[in-house]
Amino acid sequence: MPFIEPIRNWYGRYERPISSLSLILGFVFDIVTLKRLDTFWENSWILAHLFIVGIFIILIHIQDSDVGDEGNPSKMHFWYVNILQFFFGGLLSTYLVFYFRSADILVAWPFILILVLAFIANESLKRHYVRFSFQISLFFLSIYCFSIFLVPIVLHKIGAWVFLLSGLLSLLLIAFFILVLFYFIKDKNNHAKTESMKMILLSIFGIFFVVNFLYFTNLIPPIPLSLKDAGVYHSIKRNSEGNYDVTYEDHGWRGYFKLYPNFSKMSSESVYAYSAVFSPRGLDLNILHEWQFYNEKTGKWKTETKVKLPVVGGRDNGFRTYSMRSNLASGKWRVNIKTTQGHTIGHLRFAVVGVGSGPTLSSGVKE
Repeated sequence: MPFIEPIRNWYGRYERPISSLSLILGFVFDIVTLKRLDTFWENSWILAHLFIVGIFIILIHIQDSDVGDEGNPSKMHFWYVNILQFFFGGLLSTYLVFYFRSADILVAWPFILILVLAFIANESLKRHYVRFSFQISLFFLSIYCFSIFLVPIVLHKIGAWVFLLSGLLSLLLIAFFILVLFYFIKDKNNHAKTESMKMILLSIFGIFFVVNFLYFTNLIPPIPLSLKDAGVYHSIKRNSEGNYDVTYEDHGWRGYFKLYPNFSKMSSESVYAYSAVFSPRGLDLNILHEWQFYNEKTGKWKTETKVKLPVVGGRDNGFRTYSMRSNLASGKWRVNIKTTQGHTIGHLRFAVVGVGSGPTLSSGVKE
């Protein structure tokens, strides 16, 4: 067809901006459309991406190609690399959305940074797509991130042994894929395969070690749990419709930029910490509200009390619950919302300021 070649050449000329724009639009699409970790659509979306990535890794290495073919739009190798890059970008953007929603960024930033760097590398290091080690490393990271939240959803459990099982499953899947890949390229350069295999094993076990280190140092969010809503309120009451009426101080838009917004409290007043934690269907568990006070003299946080609260899985907007404390001292406070295993779902931060008369309060409803 005469119109195909001009289109192909046009794409080859503007490939970089087109690729960047498509990944950005894909990221925005994921933010808008991906809602829950435990639905058939979300998991089918990720599985389809993983399958396509695996197919095109194999196709790239089955085909004989010359140096520079990844930049030549007249060669199939060019299109295979571009398709692989696009679907890797789709996977990584999906994980960024899910993990970012499930994390307190001040706690889990190292793991999220790894995903961000992988996303940037996917866009920037195109020439490395011809290398086994780069492809397999990204593929293993993609499989591992998926297993981390899929296994708890399937087993309806979370914890260290579930996380370790996710890692074992990921290792088995990538090992099976490598065997399939080497079967299809068995007639290729054996010396190159041996050198690639050394780098692949180093990369896989490096990723495995780093991810486990981040998990056991509480730097990976407790996927598939996520904090849908949270706040510190002057009062919380359940209304006749089953929702919660709350009162709070409206600090305006400036309040979003203050790490410890003021909580104006009279001496006899209580403070309410509210959280709505999403958990998949069938995954019922307990969480903790850990109330901590910052001692200015020692420069350390002191745990005042821990309140165990139930979470029932399956509610779109998260299971709503709250804890309450009285007689809080003036100063910085935080309520750590955690699993019973100690992994942080989120934080509430505020500074208690003693006042003689009650502040002006606004009202709201938590549905």
